[in-house]
Amino acid sequence: MRMVRLAAAVALVLATAAGGVQAKDWSKVRIGTEGAYPPFNNLTSDGQLVGFDIDIAKALCEEMKVECEFITQDWDGIIPALQAGKFDAIIASMSITDERKQMVDFTNKYYNTPPAIAVPKDSPIAGTTDADLKGKVIGAQSATTHSNYAEEKLTSAQIKLYPTADEYKLDVANGRIDAVIDDVVVLSDWLATADGACCKLLGTLKPDPVINGEGAGIAIRKEDQNLKEMFNTAITAIRASGKYKEINDAYFAFDVYGD
Repeated sequence: MRMVRLAAAVALVLATAAGGVQAKDWSKVRIGTEGAYPPFNNLTSDGQLVGFDIDIAKALCEEMKVECEFITQDWDGIIPALQAGKFDAIIASMSITDERKQMVDFTNKYYNTPPAIAVPKDSPIAGTTDADLKGKVIGAQSATTHSNYAEEKLTSAQIKLYPTADEYKLDVANGRIDAVIDDVVVLSDWLATADGACCKLLGTLKPDPVINGEGAGIAIRKEDQNLKEMFNTAITAIRASGKYKEINDAYFAFDVYGD
């Protein structure tokens, strides 16, 4: 009889634990972001997080009726930090790729823009093909789809990797490298500033679905499927309500959501 009661007690504990996992309290969601990728996410001189990613995250949290807490994290360690529980979601212009899906899960996309190449204004480089860039040194932020694209598609060039976008921008502005690759919006935003006056947009590149993925999504731990669904519902809602367009138009002259 004691064994039966023990088995029943164990079953009750397990059922309660399972119910606790399913009913995880998401009244507060900690969001990891890089803070060094304008105009999507960036830290101002007084330490404030700003950008499209940040405003979208705030709109989603408001739609979900949860409190947002933002945590900055270097890009190279952002997925391990999510897995370690430092935060609950990554909203940092992270492309949805099969490689990343092995480590984390993703929501539906919340934007999708192509990669591009920028060069100094006096550059003799005439095009964005591998042949055009043969023998040139191209800067890219490490551990990004753009660095992967360059290494896979621009094999005749030398690819130089940087921890942040700011560092490759500084090197191309000072003539230490010949070109840079990144999201067209990131490059266009930089070129419109005094720091980007050195350079020009050479052209966009045709995305490779395997390398570039399905657009930028919100990364979450695989076990947090209820949080994923909350975000997906909220993305649909802000698209339908016009809130997404309001945020989009504050940053861009076109719809970054893509096809």
